[in-house]
Amino acid sequence: MLDAEHILVRMLNQPKIAQIAAYMLSRGGGQMNVLKLTKLLYLSEREAITCFGSMMAGDSPHSMPEGPVLTQTLDLTNGALDSVPGGWNNWVTDKADYEVALNPKKKGFDRDDLDELSNAEIEVLDCVWKKFGHMEKYEIRDWTHKYCKEWEDPHGSSFPIPLERIYKAVGYSNEQSKVLHNEAVAEKYLDRLFSEM
Repeated sequence: MLDAEHILVRMLNQPKIAQIAAYMLSRGGGQMNVLKLTKLLYLSEREAITCFGSMMAGDSPHSMPEGPVLTQTLDLTNGALDSVPGGWNNWVTDKADYEVALNPKKKGFDRDDLDELSNAEIEVLDCVWKKFGHMEKYEIRDWTHKYCKEWEDPHGSSFPIPLERIYKAVGYSNEQSKVLHNEAVAEKYLDRLFSEM
């Protein structure tokens, strides 16, 4: 039997995180430093937790030396995790010189192409871009170190950030955090069961 955090780790919606990345890349002119993109993606999921009480695409948040990250998404960015059909490689190029870009086949995409994202989720992305899009990679990293209270310096290592800690960091009470965490576990567990049918 998997414990709650392992259930959550397994359920990344890769096509959705790829579309989120593509949206951020398009807002940034089509190409971006990997550090900045990974921070924007983390902050987008954090903002979704603030607004909706849940992540948009799932993943496993971790504290790493450069700040909080979504680990499976970072693996996709670094080419360490295989892309699924309609997933990462469909939207984002391989990393080169610490940069990624929109897949040339996707340049000029429109709102209808982002079929994994709701209008409310696009609003979250716009809010994150408005607040952080102008920042340089180290500026946004330093912001996460200072203001993402769920992040703890791993001193060269990496360790998971429990969702309950993120809920508390964005302002939910202890009781609300427990309820939201349990709901997220139940939802992802059902997703996993249906995906195996």
